[in-house]
Amino acid sequence: MPVVTFQVLEGIDKGRTFRDVATPVTIGREEGNVLRLNDERVSRFHAKVQHDNGEIILTDLESTNGTRVNNNVVQIRRLRPGDRIGLGRSLLLFGSEKEINERIAALSAVLTPTPGAAAGHSLPATVHAQTLAAQFAHDQDFDLNVNDKITIVHGALFLGNLPLPPLPQKMSPSQAARLAELLDFLHRHLTNATENIRANDDGTQVGLAFADWQRVLAVQMLLARYVRAVAEPDALDD
Repeated sequence: MPVVTFQVLEGIDKGRTFRDVATPVTIGREEGNVLRLNDERVSRFHAKVQHDNGEIILTDLESTNGTRVNNNVVQIRRLRPGDRIGLGRSLLLFGSEKEINERIAALSAVLTPTPGAAAGHSLPATVHAQTLAAQFAHDQDFDLNVNDKITIVHGALFLGNLPLPPLPQKMSPSQAARLAELLDFLHRHLTNATENIRANDDGTQVGLAFADWQRVLAVQMLLARYVRAVAEPDALDD
């Protein structure tokens, strides 16, 4: 059974180390948690850490004050050595010193191109998806109306009366974490690119600085590459 290590950086338990704890691990302030924190802002059963498909997955257990990874609020997220996990007033560092140093060395190797390596092929593809089994049964050629209400009917999302593309079902924790991580990444970058939008006096038009517009286009290009990679797993090598 894979084991994990957490070091407490901030909070009442500051300085404690939970070393080589077998997964799955529950984190909370209640007795019965594998990793118990003396923090009144931590929920009784706050989060769970488990091993799935070769990866360590953190899941928030509908905690009162939420869970953060590297300052981002998350519901589910893959953990990597060196990640900082915020729960209540507590801050945990994931990974042992050896694991963190190994990750630093691996990142340094990736960021240092091998002499003679072909341009654009020094990094591995980051998306490996199966070919799409089916196409959407409805057209998506409609305008999004922000005034329409998003509803869920029999597990399907609707915007007003229009069905939205369905989310994958019965994903493993690892797959769910990867999808959530991707959507959160795109959402944050789109938010950053549009936070400086300027409107004219009557509010009928808005404008973006050229640099911000380029950031929007960059997000659009990333989405296009990811969509292609779902149907063609080797597409990112092009």
